[in-house]
Parts: sequence; structure tokens; C-alpha cells
Amino acid sequence: MNVKDAIKIGIDTGRFISIGYLEDLSDQELLHRPAKGANHINWQLGHLIQSENEMINIVAPGAMLPLPASFAEKYTKDTAGSDDASKFLKKAELLKLFEEQRSGTLKALDKLSDADFDKSTGVEYAPTVGAMFSMQGTHWVMHAGQWAVVRRQLGRKPMF
Repeated sequence: MNVKDAIKIGIDTGRFISIGYLEDLSDQELLHRPAKGANHINWQLGHLIQSENEMINIVAPGAMLPLPASFAEKYTKDTAGSDDASKFLKKAELLKLFEEQRSGTLKALDKLSDADFDKSTGVEYAPTVGAMFSMQGTHWVMHAGQWAVVRRQLGRKPMF
């Protein structure tokens, strides 16, 4: 196994866990908040999709498909408090965008040489290219921890 393979395992594991938690949730359930002041899953999905696009474009400029023109405005800190479903995308739209972005991430990862993983990004939370790619799995799992709570609040059995 090489560095690229190990990072891909982390990215794929993050996808497996996240999609598992989302599969049977409805659009309405994606608006359930795990606690007062916490972000609902729909907003978190938009945040994750936008973050992945931005992070990979930092280390592989132009590698990611552009997001829809109004996407960024729907998923800002200012919109995080909204519970109005009409202000956000539907689950199917979000998952389609996620798959498109993830495809770009994996294509960009595949093009890296071993030496590329040690290159500096200038970003404090992910100081190397390898760290930035690793974030794509861990960032999703971090948020999925909140989704596990939502699932329990909605009466779902534990999955993992």
C-alpha cells in the first residue's frame, strides 16, 4: 500500500459512513437539528460539498467542477439558522453534487506523485497536500457524528 491508497481508504470510509447515515432520511428529516443552535444536516451537506470544492481547488487548481451559481449563497453562516426548506437544495440534488465533487477529488488524488503529498498548502488546518486530501474523509465523518444523534432522535436504530 502506498500513501495514495491509504488516503483513498480514509476518503472512501468517510463516504461509506456518511451515505449510510443519510440513505433513509427524508428531505424534511434533514432539517432536524441535533441540539438548539446546531446546524441541520441539509446545511451541513452544503457546507461539506462547498468545503471539498474549495479545499481541493487549493491543492489542485481547476480540478473540481464548479458548483451551481447560487449554491454558495444557500450555504453560508447566515443561512445556517434557517429552517425554511425552500431555501436549500433537496437531498437528491445535494447527493448528486457530492458525487460530482468526490469524483473530482479522487481524480485529482490519482494524479499526485508521492512527492506531492508533502508539498505545503499554506493552510493551517491542513498544512500539506496529503493532509488536505485526508480531510475529505475526516471532515465528513466529523459531521456524521451529529447525524448519528439525529438518527437516534428520529427513532432510528444505531448503524455502526
